[in-house]
Amino acid sequence: MAYQVLARKWRPRSFETLVGQEHVVRALTHALATGRLHHAYLFTGTRGVGKTTISRILAKALNCETGVTAAPCNQCAACVAIDADRFPDYVEMDAASNRGVDDMAALLDQAVYAPVQGRYKVYMIDEVHMLTGHAFNAMLKTLEEPPEHVKFIIATTDPQKIPVTVLSRCLQFNLKQMPPGHIVGHLTRLLEAEAVPFEPGALRHLAKAAGGSMRDALSLLDQAIAHGAGKVEEQAVQDMLGTVGDDHLYAILDALVAQDVQGLMAAAEGMEARSLSFDSALQSLASLLHRIALVQLAPTAVTDEFEAARLAPYAEAFDAEFLQLAYQIAIHGRDELPLAPDEATGFSMSLLRLFAFRPEQPPALGSAAASGGGGTGHTRPLPAATSRGAPAERPAPSPALSTATPAALRTAPAPTPLPVVAQRSAVPVPQHATQVPAVAPAPEMGSSVPPWEDLPPEAHGFAAAPILEVPPALPVAEAPARPAEPAALPSAVAPDRPVEASPAELPSGDLPPLPAGLDWHALLADLGLGGMVRELAQHCELTGTANGTLRLRLGHTHRHLLAINRSGPEKLQEALAAHFGRPLRVHVEVGEIATETPAQRNEAVRAERHAAAVAALEQDPFVRELIERFDATMEESSVKPL
Repeated sequence: MAYQVLARKWRPRSFETLVGQEHVVRALTHALATGRLHHAYLFTGTRGVGKTTISRILAKALNCETGVTAAPCNQCAACVAIDADRFPDYVEMDAASNRGVDDMAALLDQAVYAPVQGRYKVYMIDEVHMLTGHAFNAMLKTLEEPPEHVKFIIATTDPQKIPVTVLSRCLQFNLKQMPPGHIVGHLTRLLEAEAVPFEPGALRHLAKAAGGSMRDALSLLDQAIAHGAGKVEEQAVQDMLGTVGDDHLYAILDALVAQDVQGLMAAAEGMEARSLSFDSALQSLASLLHRIALVQLAPTAVTDEFEAARLAPYAEAFDAEFLQLAYQIAIHGRDELPLAPDEATGFSMSLLRLFAFRPEQPPALGSAAASGGGGTGHTRPLPAATSRGAPAERPAPSPALSTATPAALRTAPAPTPLPVVAQRSAVPVPQHATQVPAVAPAPEMGSSVPPWEDLPPEAHGFAAAPILEVPPALPVAEAPARPAEPAALPSAVAPDRPVEASPAELPSGDLPPLPAGLDWHALLADLGLGGMVRELAQHCELTGTANGTLRLRLGHTHRHLLAINRSGPEKLQEALAAHFGRPLRVHVEVGEIATETPAQRNEAVRAERHAAAVAALEQDPFVRELIERFDATMEESSVKPL
């Protein structure tokens, strides 16, 4: 007897022996057991996943002499004839070579006749997406209401090309690609039955090369047996496939763990000596890095115990950031191979990138700096401690502190301005101002928040300038003969503390009262502000006007307006003072908005005007006629109220 290839010899002949399509087997088995048989089935999936095999098993289940059953006997005349492809009532048609309307008409003409030998006539149309449009139209009526004795089974690798009118008439089953574990298990059982010696590592290479197709795996197994003279060995399979062996890839990983650049170059030279494909090497390396990342972050996703045990040491040696970077280097290095002087140079440069680039990040607060090595990533050194120190709490003012004269204050270096600080201009400072030591900013690297994350304003330190505290007014007899010259008063306020802008020329005592019942919304319209000052005022609500002070509240969501516009409260105060013709103070605090800000009211007015404009257009006779005649829709976002 002539030799029969493994793909045909070991084709599954029952649902129990079918591999990897449990969801399809379950549905068909229940349908056959309950008698709920559809007249048309559509099987979709890539090559070699079992479309034709399931079609033949279903045909045997429908025509078995023991009756319609989910477990055909495979011994009766009908089952044997279907397996041998000589059953008269089971027709397999290749739509790629019989794609015309005449071919479809001839098939449908035969469908009206009763079966010759079996219980049902089963028409299996393979690669149905190759049919012409007229052929699809010719089969629609018969496919929708076929005779009771006719069953259609259509298969395709490209369901997107099938008309929806055909899809709606069929039960559709999407066949999955075979997982490598299923392929290895099936090949193992087959080789044991064939009494062929093999190495498990060779089967994993075959399963990976098959790309999810069981037929491709069996064809490669046939070739491997012939190549190995009746044996399936790992080294022989690697030579046959021309793939990069795992030993080269693991040598690269070992060199990265040991930070051995000479080992990396030796691995590249060994691959070049064997004339291996560097493109395939980078592809395999990226796949291996992906598997290591899975073992590290999602261990349950790797079902192969042997592979998980092999990759576990590398998952512990490399950190997650390095694996992500190494994967990017591998895939981009593969894209850049055509641009390199030669493939060997491009591959070696990719390995040098893997060696040279490591993610750098500071350690968490209170942790020791991680040592660079084995892929753990280097750590940026912490800055040297400053002489100022960083007290945890602000010290309370003490009366024993030394005093500073205004001249000394004027010669002191100006503090660094911080966000949300309202600059005070030319505030007179008494001669007996007390100097309180300020809290030094905490070292930037001492925070547990990584440097690439934006710290909240509360986490930033205060300005490293002395905070001046004005003592109570001196008795008249001790008052100086002339006022001291004004000096800049450094201010450091926390983000949620109120910000107050006060001009230098304000008189002592209470300021003149502001008008009662002040309309903040109308007042802003009269001021005619612009730029960032207008934005700040628009998002504030008026909370009070006591003692000549205009108290405003800014919402938490817009607190950044103080950070990027430090002089905003002062400019707003100047505009209000000019409007009322009297001095006043502006007090801005950050909190929850209780009423409605001018910005919110303006947005509500705009929304009402837009809704009114849309409603007016919808009632317009011309627009209604356009919508009804052309089935048009109106884009509401494009409507601009006048």
